[in-house]
Amino acid sequence: MGAEREARACAAFYGQLGIAQPVLSCLRCLRQFAGSTAKRCKDKHLEEALLLSRVLSEGLRVLGEAEARPLLRCVLAFQMEATGSSSSFQKLEQIVTQLAVGKEALLAQEVGALLAGLAPQGEVLSPGDLQSVCMFMEESSLGRQHWRQNLAPLLQRLATTLRWVLQSQPAPGGTWDYLVIKACLQLFQVLPKDVAPLVWSTAGKSETLQSLLGLLLEVAWGKAPNKDTRLLAGTALSMLVNTAPQPKHGASAMLALFQLSDRGAGELKFGELAVEAPPVLEPDGLEKLVLTRGLLTCCRMDVLSCQLESFTHKACLLLDVVFPTVCALTKEQKDCHYYCFQACALWLQRLRESLPAVWHLTGTRILAQDTELLRQLTRLVWDNAETPVEGVSEFIHSSFRLLLEIYHLECQHFQDQERPLYQQMLQRVVSMPWQIKAKYVPLCAIVPYVGSQQVLDTYADLPQHLLSCLSTNHLCPAATEVYKALVRQQCAEWQDGQRGAESALAERWALCWLPLLSQALRSPLPILQSNAANHLLAWTLRQLPATQAPLAARFSGQDTASLRAWVSLLKAQKSVAGALPLRGEALERLSRCLGAREEGIRLAALGLLCCSPSTNRPLSGTEVRLLREFLPLNLNCDSSSFRQLLQAAVRKALVRLRDSSLAQLRGKVPRGTEPGEGAGQLAQAVGFVEWLLQLSIASLSPGSNYQRKKTALLLLAAVLETCTDTWSPERKKGQPPRTMATLLSYARQSGCWDFFSQPNLLALLSCLQDSTNEIRDLASELLVCYFPATFPEPIALALFQLAQDALHSPRVQEAEAGAVLMKTILQKSDSGTMKSLALEAEAALTLPNRGLCFAQHLLHVLQAQYAAACQDLLQAAATAPMHGPIAALRRCLLQVPEVAASMRAAELAQSWQELLTRLVTTARDITSFLLGALQSQQGPGTDERAAAPSFADMGNAIGSLIMLGKGRRQEEEEEDSVLLSEEHSLILTCCWVSVKEIGLLLGGLAELLLDPALPAGSGSLLPLPTLQTATRVFQEILLRCRHWGAVEGCSMGFTKFCAALLNHPDAELQAIPQTILEQGLETLSGPRSSSITRRAAGFPMLFLCIVSGEAPAQGRPLLTRCVQMLLALATTALPQDWDQTLDLPQVCALHVLQTLVRGAGLGGALLRHATPMVDLALRGLGSPCWAMRNAAIQLFSALTSRLLGQQRSRGEGCLAEGVSLQAFLGQHPQLGAVLLGELGAAAGPVPGGPHLRPALHAVLTLLAQLQPGTDGPGSPSACFLGPLLALAESPIYAVRAMAAKALVPVVPPPWRRGLLLRLARQLPAAPGRVRSHNAVHGRLLQMRALLASAPGTSGLSTEALRPVALQLEARGWLLTPAQRCPLVRAAFLQILALLPASFSPSFAQSIRAAIGTELGSLPPGGKLGCTKLQVPLPARKIMAVAFLAASPGVECGEPPHSRGHTPHSRLSIGRRILVFLQVGSAILHQTMAHFTCSEAARLADGERIGAVCSLLRQPNPDVQLAVLSWVIAGEGGTCKELEKALGLTLLENLGSVLRERRDREFLRLYLEALLHLYRDPSSWSQEASHKLQGSSAVCLEMLLHMVEAERPGPDLLFQALCAASLLLAHRVGAKDGPLVERWCAALEECSRSASSEVLRLAAAWSLQTAGADVVRRTLRAACPSLVPVALRLINVGIHLLQDEEREVRHEASGFASLLRLDRGKSLPDSCVFVQDNVGLLGLLQLLLAEFGEHPETFDSLLQHLPVLNLRGIVEELEANKAASLYKEDEPNVFAEPAVLARQLLPVLLQLLEKAPAGSPLHASALRWLSAMGPSILRDLQYCEHCWSQEAAARWAMKALACAKLHVAVAVLLVRAQLAAQVLRVLGDSAAAVPGLGCSTQELEQELELVQGLLAQHGLAPTLSQGDVPREPGPPTKAA
Repeated sequence: MGAEREARACAAFYGQLGIAQPVLSCLRCLRQFAGSTAKRCKDKHLEEALLLSRVLSEGLRVLGEAEARPLLRCVLAFQMEATGSSSSFQKLEQIVTQLAVGKEALLAQEVGALLAGLAPQGEVLSPGDLQSVCMFMEESSLGRQHWRQNLAPLLQRLATTLRWVLQSQPAPGGTWDYLVIKACLQLFQVLPKDVAPLVWSTAGKSETLQSLLGLLLEVAWGKAPNKDTRLLAGTALSMLVNTAPQPKHGASAMLALFQLSDRGAGELKFGELAVEAPPVLEPDGLEKLVLTRGLLTCCRMDVLSCQLESFTHKACLLLDVVFPTVCALTKEQKDCHYYCFQACALWLQRLRESLPAVWHLTGTRILAQDTELLRQLTRLVWDNAETPVEGVSEFIHSSFRLLLEIYHLECQHFQDQERPLYQQMLQRVVSMPWQIKAKYVPLCAIVPYVGSQQVLDTYADLPQHLLSCLSTNHLCPAATEVYKALVRQQCAEWQDGQRGAESALAERWALCWLPLLSQALRSPLPILQSNAANHLLAWTLRQLPATQAPLAARFSGQDTASLRAWVSLLKAQKSVAGALPLRGEALERLSRCLGAREEGIRLAALGLLCCSPSTNRPLSGTEVRLLREFLPLNLNCDSSSFRQLLQAAVRKALVRLRDSSLAQLRGKVPRGTEPGEGAGQLAQAVGFVEWLLQLSIASLSPGSNYQRKKTALLLLAAVLETCTDTWSPERKKGQPPRTMATLLSYARQSGCWDFFSQPNLLALLSCLQDSTNEIRDLASELLVCYFPATFPEPIALALFQLAQDALHSPRVQEAEAGAVLMKTILQKSDSGTMKSLALEAEAALTLPNRGLCFAQHLLHVLQAQYAAACQDLLQAAATAPMHGPIAALRRCLLQVPEVAASMRAAELAQSWQELLTRLVTTARDITSFLLGALQSQQGPGTDERAAAPSFADMGNAIGSLIMLGKGRRQEEEEEDSVLLSEEHSLILTCCWVSVKEIGLLLGGLAELLLDPALPAGSGSLLPLPTLQTATRVFQEILLRCRHWGAVEGCSMGFTKFCAALLNHPDAELQAIPQTILEQGLETLSGPRSSSITRRAAGFPMLFLCIVSGEAPAQGRPLLTRCVQMLLALATTALPQDWDQTLDLPQVCALHVLQTLVRGAGLGGALLRHATPMVDLALRGLGSPCWAMRNAAIQLFSALTSRLLGQQRSRGEGCLAEGVSLQAFLGQHPQLGAVLLGELGAAAGPVPGGPHLRPALHAVLTLLAQLQPGTDGPGSPSACFLGPLLALAESPIYAVRAMAAKALVPVVPPPWRRGLLLRLARQLPAAPGRVRSHNAVHGRLLQMRALLASAPGTSGLSTEALRPVALQLEARGWLLTPAQRCPLVRAAFLQILALLPASFSPSFAQSIRAAIGTELGSLPPGGKLGCTKLQVPLPARKIMAVAFLAASPGVECGEPPHSRGHTPHSRLSIGRRILVFLQVGSAILHQTMAHFTCSEAARLADGERIGAVCSLLRQPNPDVQLAVLSWVIAGEGGTCKELEKALGLTLLENLGSVLRERRDREFLRLYLEALLHLYRDPSSWSQEASHKLQGSSAVCLEMLLHMVEAERPGPDLLFQALCAASLLLAHRVGAKDGPLVERWCAALEECSRSASSEVLRLAAAWSLQTAGADVVRRTLRAACPSLVPVALRLINVGIHLLQDEEREVRHEASGFASLLRLDRGKSLPDSCVFVQDNVGLLGLLQLLLAEFGEHPETFDSLLQHLPVLNLRGIVEELEANKAASLYKEDEPNVFAEPAVLARQLLPVLLQLLEKAPAGSPLHASALRWLSAMGPSILRDLQYCEHCWSQEAAARWAMKALACAKLHVAVAVLLVRAQLAAQVLRVLGDSAAAVPGLGCSTQELEQELELVQGLLAQHGLAPTLSQGDVPREPGPPTKAA
C-alpha cells in the first residue's frame, strides 16, 4: 500500500499548484493501473499515464527539485510495486524518465534511497525485495548504477538470503530460492567487469562471493528441491565463468566443476576462489545436466573452444568434456528428457558457431565419415527421433538441421566432394513407414543439400504419402513442411537462368504437384480437403501466382468434388489478391456452393464471401445479398464445428462492415469502394447488422431446436462483440475501436442497433431457462458482458421468484437453470434491487455486499432443504432436493469475479470465514446423511469407514425410505417391478447429484482461496479445521459411492482440492494429501469385510486425485511412493483360500494402478514405472485367481494405450500413426527385455510338450501395434525375430495368427524380401515332406502378413518378388487336394492373391484350374461347410477328433496318414464324409471365390467374369455368400464390366431368390449387393430392364408384400424397400398405379417419427431413388392419375427433411435436389445435391408452381400445422404444479413446427391468391375455415384476455421459456393470418361460416392487438420488425 499512500500525499501536495489538473489525472491513471487485475487494463492505464507525463514534463521543468520530488517519489513507489511485470515496469520507467528530464540527479538520488531501503545490513531479502533487485538491475540504468556502487553489500545480502532459504527449506512450490539465484545470475551478467576482480584476482578475492559460490554449488547439487532452480544455478555458474579475463582460466574452472561432479567430493578451485564441494544428498544424475545446460546456454565461445592444458591431445570443453556428457545424459531414463535434448540441440548450435575455432584447434574435420563423433551424433538423433516426450521432438528436429548444416560447412571448408551422409540419411528416410512423423523433418533438412529431383526420384511414393499425412491431423504439419521445402527448392533450381518465366515455373510445378493438389482438394474426406486448402493451396498461390490457371482448369467441372475444390481455390485466391469480382458463371457456381449439401463446400463458400486481407474493405452488394440468403437456411445445422466456423466467418464480415463504415464516417474512402457508393454502403452495413440482430433474436424462441438457438446465440455474440463499444479486459484482441461511439450514434439515429431492447432482453432470459448447459451459459455470458449493469426491477423480481422455484425442482436441468438464474441475478443487480428481493433475514443484514448477501440466502435455503430431507427424504427429493442450492452456491461463489474480490477484502474476511465454515459443515452433514440413507444409516453419526453398500443394499434402503415416505409399514409387500419407480429415481437423483455438486463446490473453493498468488490473509477464509472437514467429506464420498457420475464430479473437485493444498506454502496444509494417501494405502492392504473397488467406484480415484494434484516440477514424490507401494502389494503371494466375495489386496492394487495409468494428467510421469507395471500385468495374466487375471487384462490394456499413444485412424481399421519397434525399445529398453523373455519362454522347447502361456497373446498384441523401423540385423529389435518365427509352429491358431502380425514391425522394409524368400523355401516342396501342418500354416500366415502390410511402403516391386514367386510355384501342391488341410490351402491362396503379377502364365493357369476343380465339385446346398463352422482352431481340433476319431498325435486339420498312422476302418468312413464335414472347407471355398472375383476385376477378362457369375448360380451357400460379401465390400468398383455382369446376374435370379426365401441373411446380402451394384442411376441399362422383363411386377409384388405384411426385421426391411424402389424407378407407368400407391403407403408408414432410424433412412433413400421419377412423370402429364401420389410423396419429403437424423435428411435432400432440375431434362451425372433447408423450400416452391391448382395441395400443407390446445397449456402454467422427475421426450427433437408454420404461410397465401374464383381449392379453404375459424377466434380472444391482466405477471417469466406455448402461439398467429386471407379472398361466401361472426378487418384488428400483447411478453416478434427476417429466408434459385 506504499504507492497508494504516496499517491494521496502527492495529490495533497499538488492540489494548490498550477499543474494540479494534469498531476491528478496522471495519479488517477496510476491508481487505476494498480487496482486492475487484467493485463490489458493495466497496459491501457499506463499508456494514458505516459501520454500525460509528456504534458507534465514541461510543467515540472520550471519547478524546483522540492516541487518535483513528491511526484517522482510517487511514480517510483508504483514502479516498486510493479516489479512482477516486466512490461509494466518498463512503461513506468519511461514515465519517470520523462518526468525527470532536467532533474536526472534528483531521480538518481531517489532511486538510490529507494533501493537502499530494501533491507537493512545483514537481513534476509524477501521475495518482493529480490524481485525489485532483479527488475532494477535488468531494466533501470539508475538501478544498475546503484548496484555497481553498492556491490559488496548486495553480495552479502544475497549470500545471507540464499543461506537462510536453503536452511529453512521453504515450500516446494515456492520461488524464494529461484529469485535469489536469478538475482545472482543478473548480477554476474550485468556487472561482469565489477565481479571479475572478486573471482580471478588474488588481490580482489571476495570471501562473500566465495561463500555465495559454495551456496550455488549446493543448489546445483540438489539442496534445492525445485528442478528449475537447480538449472538456473547452473546458468549462474556459467555466467560467473564468463567474467574470466582469459578464456583458459574460465575453461579450467568449468573443467574443475565437471570433474567435481564425477568425484562427488573435494575442493573446487574456481579462479582464486576455493570452496569445499557439498555432499550430494540423493544423486539423481541432474548435477551434470545442470552444469552442461548452463554452460551451453550462456558460456562465452572462446571459453568453450580454447585448448585445455590438462589433456594430452588438443582438447576443448565443447568436444571433449561437454559432448560425452550430453551423450550420457540422453541415454539416462530420467524425468528430464526435455532438458537433456535441449542440451543436445544447444551443443550442435554452439558447435556451428565455433566451427572456425574448432578447426583451428584440431586442424582436421570433426565430422569425417569414419569419425566416432559423427557415428554417435547420427545414432543419437535417429534413436530419439520418435520420442513421445512433449517438446523433445522440436529439439531433435533442430538437431537434424544443425547436423546437416555443420556437415555441409565442413565439406565446403575442406573442399570434400564426397558426401555420403546425405545419401545414407535419405535412404533411411525412404525406408521408414509413412505413419512415423519422425521421417519428415530429416527429409525437409536433406532437400537443400541433395536437390528436389533426387529426393523425388529416390522417394517415388512421396506424393501418395503426403496425401496420407494430410488426412491425418498430427502428420499434416510435417507433410506441409516437406511440400514447401521441395517447392521452394524446385523454384530456386528452375529460376537459375530463367528469370521472369513465371508461367514456365507454373507449368513445371503442375507437372509435378498438380495431380497431388487436385486429388486432395477434390477428396471427399473433409480433413484432407481442408488441410490441403489451408496449408498448401494458399501458400502455393502466394509463391507461384501463375498456378491459379492450371488449378482453375482442373476444377471446371460441375460435380460436387469440382465445386468443392473450385471454391477453395477462389477463397485462397481472394486471400492472396484481396478482391475477387463475382459475376456471371462464377456467381452462379458460388450460389450452388452456398446451397450444397456438403458442409465443407458451404463453409468454404461462406468464407469466400466474408474474408478479405483488409478488414476495412466493405462487402459488396452481391456479398450482402448472398449472406442474407445463406444465413437463415443454415441456422439449424447440427454440426458443432460448422456452427463455430459459421460464427468465425460472420464475425469477419461484421468486422469488415464495421471498419469500412468507420472509415467512411471519418471521411476516408475504404479500399474497394466505387465513387459515389459511400453513403449506400454505410446504410447497407447498418441494415445488414440490424437484420442479423433480428434474425438471431427471432431464432432464440423456445420453439426452436437446440441447433438453431445455439447458432443464433453465436451470431448474436459476434454482433455484440463487434458492433458495441463494450471493452472486455480478458480478450486479447477484438476490442472495439476507439471511435465506435460514432458509428453507434449514426445507426441509432437511423432507428437501428437497439441491441439492449426489451424484446432482446426477454429472448435471452428465455434462454436462461433452457434445458441445456450450452444455451444457458452462453445466454448468461451475453447478458453479463454486454447488457446494462442492472436488470429492470420488475424483471429482477420475477426472475428471482422463478429461480427460487427452479432450485426446488427435482429435474437436474431445471435446478441447474435455477443456479444460472441466481448467478445472473447476482451479477445484474445493485443494492437497490437487493432490497426488493425476498431474501432471508440474516442475508438482508449484509446488503452492502451483494455476494455475501446472496451466499447467505442460498445457504439458508440449502439448510432449510436439508432439514426437510431429514424429516422426509422422499418428499424432499420431489420438492426440495438440495442439489439446486448447492449448484447455485457453486456458481455464485466461484464464477462471479466480484464475489471473489469481496472474499479478499479485509473488512469482510470474518463474515466470509463464518459463512464458509457453516457451508462446509452443512456439506459434511448432507453428505453423511445421503450416503447413510442409501445404507439404511442416516445422520452425521454414520460410520465413515463403512464399505459402500451393494446395489441390493441400496435398493432395500430406498424401498424402506419410499414406504416411510408414503406412510406404509416396511412389512407390507409390494409387487416387484423390473423398472425403477419414479420415487426410487427421485431419491437416487437427489443423492448422487447433490454429492457430485458438493465435491465440485468444495474443490472449487479450495482452488479459489488457497491460491499461492493471493495475499497472505486470503487463506484464513478456510482455516485448517474447515479444510479437514472438507477432506473427510471427499473421503466419505469416494469410499462409499457407487455412482460413476457422482464419483467423476467429486474427483474433479478433489483433484483441485489436493492441488491447492500441495502447492500451498503452509507445510501443515501440504501434509493433508499425503496423510490421505497413506490412509488409502493402509485401507488397501488391510483386512476388510467386503469389496472396495467393486462397490466404491471412487476408491481408485482417491489415489489418482492426490497424485494428479502434484506439481510436475517437484518430481512427483507422492506418485512414486504410491506406485512403489502398489507394485509391492500386487506382487505379494496370494492366499491359499481366498473368498471370492471379497477383493484381494493384490487385485485392488492392480485396479488402482490401472486407474493411475488411464489418468489424463499423469502420462509422462507414469512412463518411468511402465516396465515393472507391464511385468506385473503379464505375470497377473497367469494367476490362478480369476479376479487377478481380469484386473491384469485391464491394466495391460491401459498400459498399451499409454505406451503407444492415442491411436488415430483415417478409416475403419486403418492405422494412421505409430511408433516403430526400434523407437519403442529405445524409449523403454528394460521393457524390451521383459517382452523378449516372455517370447523366448513361449517359443523355446518345453519338457513334456507345449504348455499354454497366458501372457503370450498380450505380448504379441502389443508388438503388432508397432510400426516397422529402419534398423539393421544388429539392433535390439532383431532379437525378437527368432522367437516370433518359432511361434509359427504353435498348436494354437490365435498365437500363430498374432505372431504373424507381430512379425511385421520386427522386419524393416529393406529386409522384408529376404525373409519372405527364406520363409518360402521352408515350405514343404512335396506332400511327403510335411513335418507339421501347424508350422506350414504359421509360415504362410507370416508371409501373408509381410506381403499385406502397408503395400505402398514396402518398396517391393513385381521384379523384386519374382524369386519369392518362383519358390511358391515350386510348392503349388499346397493348393491342390493333395494338401488335405483346407486352412493351409486357404492361407496359400491368400498369399498368391497378394502376388498376382509375379507368377508365370502356366502357374496362373494351374491356380485357376485348381480353383475350378474344387468349386466345381461342391455339393449343392450343404450347410455343414458354411461360414458358421468358422470356429477357433482349438474348437476345430475337437470337432476334427470327434468326426475322424483321429489319434491324439494328429494335428488340427491334418490327415492321419501324414504322420505315418495306418488308416482304420472308422477313419475310412471319416474320409468318405470329409468332403461334407472337413473343418475349414468353408474358409477355403470363400477364399477361392474371393480370388476368382479379384482376378476377374484385375484382368477384366470376359471368361473370368463369366466364371464369377457362374459362382453366383452355384447352389453352395458358402460360395454365394463369399461373392455377395465381396461385391458389398466394393472391391469390384474398378471393373465396370464385372459390376455390370454381376448386376445382370442378380437381376436375373432375383425372382427365384425371393420365391425360395431360404435364409434371411442370404436374402439381405443378396438385396444389398444388388443395391450396391445399381447405386449409381446411370448403371441401369436397357439390358437390365430386359433381364427383368416379365418378372419385374412379380418381384415388386413380393418385395412390397414383405414390407407390408411380413415385417422381417429392420435390416432386411430396409433392403426390401430399397430394392422395391429400385425396380419401381424403372417401370412407372399408368398401369402401375396400384403398385405405386402401395409403395407410397409403405414410405408414409416408414417415415413416421416413431419408426426406427433404419426405416426412416430406407424411406428417404427410396424417395430419392424412385420418388423423384414418379413426381416428374406427373409434371409431364404422362400419368395424371398419380398426382395424389406425387403430393403424398412431396409430403413425405417435407417430413423427412425435418428428421432428427442427419443421414435421413441428406437422403431426402437428394429427392428435393432431383426435383429442382429443369423439367424435361434428363438426370445429369453430376447433380449437386442441395442442403436440407434449400430442398425444403424447393419442394414448397414446386407445390406452388406445379400443383397449385390441385385442391389436395392446400389440404396436404395444412397437415403440417399442428393443432395444439393453447388454453390447456396456459392453464397448466397457471396451476404451477410440482414438476415430475421425467419429462416426456418429443418423437423428433429436431423438428420445428413454429418455423415450418411460418415457412408455409406465404405458400398458403399465394395458393389462395393464384386460385381462380370457384375453384376446388377455394372450397377446400372454406371447409378449413368452417372447421378451424371459430377456434382461432376463441384462442385469439383468450390470449387477449390472459395477457392483458396483471395476473399474467405471476407466470409470465415461466411462460417465456415454455416451448409448447411458443409453438402454439406461433401456429395460432399463422392460422389467424391464413383465416384473414381466406376471408378476404372468399368474400361473401365466407361470411356465413357458423361461429366466426367477424369480418376480415375485425379479425385483422384482433390479430394485431393480440400480437402486440404477446410481443410485450416476449412470445411473438414485435410488429415493427415487419418481414425482417423472413422464415427462413428467400429460396435461392441456383442449385
